Amino acid sequence: MSHPVQIFVALGPVDEGTVVPLMGPNQKFIAHPNDDDLARANAAIVRAAYRIDGAVLDRMPELRVLARTGVGTDLVDVAEAERRGIPVVITPGSNTSSVAEGVFTHLLSLVKRLSELTSIVRGGRWNERDKILVGDLEGRTLGIVGYGRIGRRVEQIALAFGLRVLAYDPFAEIPEQIRRTNIDDLVQESDFVTLHIPLTKETAGMFNSDRLALGRPGSILINCSRGGLVDLDAALTALRSGQLGGLGLDVFDPEPPAHHPIFDHPRVCLSPHVMGFTQQSMANTVRDAVLGAQAVLDGRRPLAEARA
Repeated sequence: MSHPVQIFVALGPVDEGTVVPLMGPNQKFIAHPNDDDLARANAAIVRAAYRIDGAVLDRMPELRVLARTGVGTDLVDVAEAERRGIPVVITPGSNTSSVAEGVFTHLLSLVKRLSELTSIVRGGRWNERDKILVGDLEGRTLGIVGYGRIGRRVEQIALAFGLRVLAYDPFAEIPEQIRRTNIDDLVQESDFVTLHIPLTKETAGMFNSDRLALGRPGSILINCSRGGLVDLDAALTALRSGQLGGLGLDVFDPEPPAHHPIFDHPRVCLSPHVMGFTQQSMANTVRDAVLGAQAVLDGRRPLAEARA
């Protein structure tokens, strides 16, 4: 008995080479759908920059599942999808290692002073190398704010570097020996702090002048989570005074950001929100989105689903 073909469409750029090998014999993937394709679509693989609202859903009357590559659903009207009985699959964990490695990319660059040392060599100023004090990770303390998948992966890597680890997260179970129940205590005890929490009304601007002042002089802050967690004006003041010894930013608010004077500071390391978007992590998240959509179409529960 033949089964009707299930149509998967891409909403945003999706690599066919990752998706097609995952398709079953009665499934078809359309990377560049036209209006007719959308009208027949049973599943949609949705990239982060693609907005899904009622008008888009009206164009896909046969849609049974939305699969978002990643966990952010800011541009997806999840409530409207739920109202129509369309699950919104998400793919947590697909870029966990990539983001965690990104943390150490920034941290090592700042601790080892790579930007400044590069300019010395490039500028033919070899004799100035003794003016740059290069640091180490071993024996120092890393404070992890947010002990989810990424925070735990950061801990694993940190231990390999010989770092002492502390962690704060009011919602996660943390081993007692590294747990801090107050974020200020963690900041005070840490040489380096890395952020892995969502942006909410409570966390917006949480690293302000008061909290930065609690840190050890010369401490380093890394933010690969959400740009709004850090007050950049306060961070710049702390950098200029030496209270903050370095700042690594992969995220900004808004994105792309307007130029901020902190971007020009020599002890700042910047990347344009790409630490979680490596080739491997992109393949992982597309794969997980496809598998999640297939689970829904087969009547199974996906591994993760967004809720309004």
